[in-house]
Amino acid sequence: MHEITLDVPSTNPRRALLALPEEEGPPVPGVVVVHDIIGFSKDVRRHVGRFAEAGYAAIAPDLFGRRTPGCIVRTLRDSRRGRGESFDVLRAARAHLATRPAVDGGRLGVVGFCLGGGFALLSAADEAFQVAGPFYGEVPESADRLHGLCPTLAQYGARDRMYRSHADRLRRHLAQLDVAGEVIVHEGVGHSFMNRLPPWLSLGGVLPPMHAAYDEVTEADAWARLLAFFETHLAAPE
Repeated sequence: MHEITLDVPSTNPRRALLALPEEEGPPVPGVVVVHDIIGFSKDVRRHVGRFAEAGYAAIAPDLFGRRTPGCIVRTLRDSRRGRGESFDVLRAARAHLATRPAVDGGRLGVVGFCLGGGFALLSAADEAFQVAGPFYGEVPESADRLHGLCPTLAQYGARDRMYRSHADRLRRHLAQLDVAGEVIVHEGVGHSFMNRLPPWLSLGGVLPPMHAAYDEVTEADAWARLLAFFETHLAAPE
């Protein structure tokens, strides 16, 4: 795994983490990993590494660019509008991954956490991804915004009062759009159960309404479900 610089036509270059297969062989499927509100953190590196261990090429771009209030607000605005600079960064990350010789550009997935979960869902409707795995992300009110969505496995925490309703909304959208997939709500956990949050944020997150806290047992179950879903939809053609 190493850090690269992505050229993004509409804005400044962005750093990204990239993990490719260590051994030569047939092209492997790839995954774009979208970080949470914490940004380009050790947790992002952990998720990119675990995808690499599972046999995927993975890339995680830095949506913020700089960790300033203005950059974070701009990214949040892009998420709400469903367009903007942040989506250009994600497109650049996807294009970079797809053009790597070690990667099969026809077998690409996208995964995101929290803020990144919303970006992953919208990008999956806009881009040529074959599968999506958003975690506790925001869901647009209208199903029309998700036309073109690929097979999707979304996972939420039952104690997350802020985003629990988004799980129900997405379930309705998938049915309305006839998209293959599933929305799983894990009991006993809240927001960010897949993310090892900084101590100050984790402590605050255990309070309502999000009950944000990492949960090792739920993470293991959610990760296994995600890998099985991705393996089904990113299988190599026979």
